[in-house]
Amino acid sequence: MSVSLSVQWWTMMTMLLSGIGMGIVFDGYRVVSDELRISRIWVPVFDLLYWIAATLTVFQVLSSSNHGEVRFYVFLGLLLGIGCYHWLFSKLTVRLVKLLIETVRAVTRFAVRCFQLLIVKPLVLLFRLAKLLLAFFLALTMFLFKIVVQLGRPFWLLSAWMTKPVWKPLFRWWGNRVNPLIATWRIPERFRQGKSAAQGLWQRWKNRKDTKKNDD
Repeated sequence: MSVSLSVQWWTMMTMLLSGIGMGIVFDGYRVVSDELRISRIWVPVFDLLYWIAATLTVFQVLSSSNHGEVRFYVFLGLLLGIGCYHWLFSKLTVRLVKLLIETVRAVTRFAVRCFQLLIVKPLVLLFRLAKLLLAFFLALTMFLFKIVVQLGRPFWLLSAWMTKPVWKPLFRWWGNRVNPLIATWRIPERFRQGKSAAQGLWQRWKNRKDTKKNDD
């Protein structure tokens, strides 16, 4: 199918711009990968992804300009665009990308610094102040409690002396009735036996578990 001269010139111009765009993206990718110190293992993978994306983009532009017809002037336009970019705009693009990366880093550092100064440090100061106030109130509470205990000691002794006819027979009854029952039922001895049995079961279960683990 014949293509008019205007379409050929338009296709050549779009290929020229596509070549310039490919150069810009490639230099930007190269500077970013160097600045981020990407491992050499991943460089071929990213290069392959770049060329796949560039090929698809160029084919899409070519399809929109002359319905995807591949002619000599298509490659000529691409080569002219890449060469023109390399000689005229490559160094400028590298500088601009580096400047953009430095700007992003500076803004990030500034944001982190502001976050630390405006949020983190005030929260730390509030936490320390709360700990100091809590320690002060605890010390004050203990001091007041001791004072109350010292002041209430005479009243406690007086109330104990006044209620002695009530609690003294109660203690005597406890000693005469309850303590013999405890001694008869051997409650402390049975408690110690139950405790020893539980410890033995636990030790046996643990030894069995360790033996299975060693066998595995």
